[in-house]
Amino acid sequence: MCGIAGIWNYKSGRPANPDTVRRITRTVAHRGPDGEGFYWGPGPALGHRRLSIIDVERGRQPMCNEDETVWLVYNGEIYNYLDLRHELTAHGHLFRTNSDSETIVHLYEEYGESCFEKLRGMFALALWDSKRQRLLLARDRLGIKPLFYSLSGDGIVFGSELKCIRESGQIAGVPDTTAIADLFTFFYIPGPKTIYRDVFSLDPGHYLVVNRHGVIKRRYWDLTDDRLELTGEKEYEERLYEILEQSVRSHLLSDVPVGAFLSGGLDSSAIVALMSRFQSRVVTCSIGFDECAYDESTAARDVARQFETEHYEQTLTAEATRILTDLAASYDQPFPDHSSIPTYFVSRLAARQVKVVLSGDGGDEIFAGYSRYLRHRVLQQMRRVIPSPLLNRFRGYTGKRLNSLPYRLARVLHQLGAGAREGYLHALTITDPPIREELFSDVLQHELAGYDPLDHFREIYDRSPLRDPLSCMLYLDMKTSLVDDILTKVDRASMANSLEVRVPLLDHKLVEFAYSLPENLKLRGDKGKYLLRGAMRRHFSEQHLDRPKRGFRLPIDRWLHSTLAPWAEKILFETRDTEDYLCARSVRRIWRSYRNGEHHLADIVAILLSFAASFSVWRSDSMSNVEG
Repeated sequence: MCGIAGIWNYKSGRPANPDTVRRITRTVAHRGPDGEGFYWGPGPALGHRRLSIIDVERGRQPMCNEDETVWLVYNGEIYNYLDLRHELTAHGHLFRTNSDSETIVHLYEEYGESCFEKLRGMFALALWDSKRQRLLLARDRLGIKPLFYSLSGDGIVFGSELKCIRESGQIAGVPDTTAIADLFTFFYIPGPKTIYRDVFSLDPGHYLVVNRHGVIKRRYWDLTDDRLELTGEKEYEERLYEILEQSVRSHLLSDVPVGAFLSGGLDSSAIVALMSRFQSRVVTCSIGFDECAYDESTAARDVARQFETEHYEQTLTAEATRILTDLAASYDQPFPDHSSIPTYFVSRLAARQVKVVLSGDGGDEIFAGYSRYLRHRVLQQMRRVIPSPLLNRFRGYTGKRLNSLPYRLARVLHQLGAGAREGYLHALTITDPPIREELFSDVLQHELAGYDPLDHFREIYDRSPLRDPLSCMLYLDMKTSLVDDILTKVDRASMANSLEVRVPLLDHKLVEFAYSLPENLKLRGDKGKYLLRGAMRRHFSEQHLDRPKRGFRLPIDRWLHSTLAPWAEKILFETRDTEDYLCARSVRRIWRSYRNGEHHLADIVAILLSFAASFSVWRSDSMSNVEG
């Protein structure tokens, strides 16, 4: 795992300032503490920070071909690189190293832009082709690895994290007001937006072609409408297990030890079970809490005992939450998901033992594990029998207390009346328009006039290749919350500890298989992940498979009502930087209401805390002078 950065002033041809390139590359030194390297043109200047995993001695970057006409900086792992290497060697390519990065260089020489379709892994890369005078920026299919860019006045600047762009001095750093609206709607900022108006994340499954004439974005992968039709449930189970086994085995490719995160849930337990087939000793790491309702350490310990892993665990208390203010610098923009805190600590725990871990992230999105999928299947069944006039009446319930209805009931009734698409989109929102209008300053409301954060999600939902409601929901979540919440959380928290996290459940072949499944193999009865449960019965008891899903949650609601209240009030009310965007009086009202027992405001409070904690960081940096 690594960090990359670069600048190309392709409009003027002016060489990039070496000090600037070194500075922006070193902002991501935590992603690659084992070394750095640079390419100085002609053309772009490229920077690389290395975390040595494969070919530790010779795999330094930037990597080039034999005649030094193609140069690469790259972050990630390619799990099929040995197969590709054999293919390329047969075509006459000569290799100087055993690294996967050199394989990408020769693959591009052989196949050009279509090379990305052949890569099986996670990656964000920049490739300079001096013969064609073009720069390619590419990101893996699921968005596991991040890549940000800005088209500055003189060209392009890019990097693994937003701080690379910010520190370049080549952006105005003006906040994107629609991104603020998105944050308060969805709990995160959906890509390709960032908190900055002139900085973007590259879409998963896409690449940019940059030359002296400008920039073109192209897609190289998406899901399809193919339905897999096998003879019976048992055959589906066997096929799934075979793909899972292949994915986990390939993800163990490394020249350094590989461990695993273990929560005790189905996804991480499945990863550990399969790892144990290929490793004599598996290192596992878990986080527990001193609140029993949130603690899964006992279940994790049971799995560790079953597979005889070398198990490490840590218990978090309320004090751990104070790291939120430090994490603001790691995420570079408001990021309210408090599960980033245990993710940070489990990453720190693992980094003391290994350089690489496997994680079960992605299982809920591809196998329909979230309870909301079941809930919306039930709502869809209810829509078929409830008279239309009553459904139309429900549509007016927008989430406030209405006709003496509690908040959550009003939201569910609104979702019922709104229909399959609009009902699900509403379920993904944290706040309704009336609450946002109350919170936002008059200036922000004026700038947002006519803007609807849901429009972008509607476009993605409608683009789903399979058109049944469950497939549309899964497709939407894979393109939005999985990328910009779940995977962002894991990437920043792990890389802050110089730890590489691999996600076998997001191997694109497995994702394609899962998406193609019939609905009754995803949801059956009152449970999701039906086929995955069946495939893992050979390893786990029914009791373990049927454990209620808890998620990686903190007991922060309880903490904010007790020991953390003074800390939260200091964050919320001692900074005045947010007053251009938020109404201070409304923020105080929401905090008081939350403290007085309106627990449905917990997510809004989380957003406010993150916004206030991170605002001063990115605002002060964005005010730096633009480089000449």
